[in-house]
Amino acid sequence: MTAAATTQRLSRPRGDRMIGGVCAGLARRFGIKTGTMRLLAVLSCLLPGPQFVAYLILWAIIPSE
Repeated sequence: MTAAATTQRLSRPRGDRMIGGVCAGLARRFGIKTGTMRLLAVLSCLLPGPQFVAYLILWAIIPSE
């Protein structure tokens, strides 16, 4: 199999959602634990920037399973 065939498609899972499933989908896509991704998302909100807006945009554009 090629590397392109083994990568997982980015989508928001139905079963592992807290709010919109964005963190769970990103965690699954990049192969890390969901809790770690959620912690990184919360910690990133402490930094200045549009993290909340980025989450809302990802929620809108990432397809649900």
